[in-house]
Amino acid sequence: MTRPRGTLIRNDTATRINHWITALCFVLLMISGLSMFDPLLYWLSAFFGSGQWARQAHPWIGIVLLISYSGLIIQFWRDNLWNMDDVRWMMAIRRVLANDEEGVPEVARFNAGQKFVFWSMAILVPVLFITGLIIWEYYFGTWTSIPTQRAALLIHSLCAIGAILIWIVHVYAAIWVRGSMRAMTQGYVTPGWAWRHHRKWFRSLVATGSSGPRPNDVRREAGE
Repeated sequence: MTRPRGTLIRNDTATRINHWITALCFVLLMISGLSMFDPLLYWLSAFFGSGQWARQAHPWIGIVLLISYSGLIIQFWRDNLWNMDDVRWMMAIRRVLANDEEGVPEVARFNAGQKFVFWSMAILVPVLFITGLIIWEYYFGTWTSIPTQRAALLIHSLCAIGAILIWIVHVYAAIWVRGSMRAMTQGYVTPGWAWRHHRKWFRSLVATGSSGPRPNDVRREAGE
């Protein structure tokens, strides 16, 4: 699809593919994991054909998720480093929630809320992966003791609940902020959207004559 003239690139094609692979894996893991979490949720295993298939597919999808999210970390870790702008943004969170962003401190490509989601998942995904290996009975059941596996299962379950809650907030915010979904489905945003929600990012693009997603001087430094 051709990007409309005058718009800015928020996410390139590779980034969007990486994001949606990660999202699909997470949803599949959530469904299969919940189907094993409680008998009342066993019906969710029907999405995989049966409970046995859901149980077998779950850890393999987890491996794909780890690889996919690692790709997002490589791409975005610099843009998600915490700074004082994020502290000031958080102090004005009431205005943000009220959808009144006039007077809210300017932020760059990602705001504090987005950074929280990014780094929370950057911690939770590896923990889920490691604890998942410990309780992957078919391959690693004899490697650890029963008490260790029970502890790993508890940690895995708690981290999964945390990840699901963060995912819900992430999806809600993407839908609530008009134009955000288009940035991840079609890759572009309007200058007005950028000015309102990520004004410092917008200023950096204008200052270097870039159409996004990064200022031209950053592209040259990265050899892109």
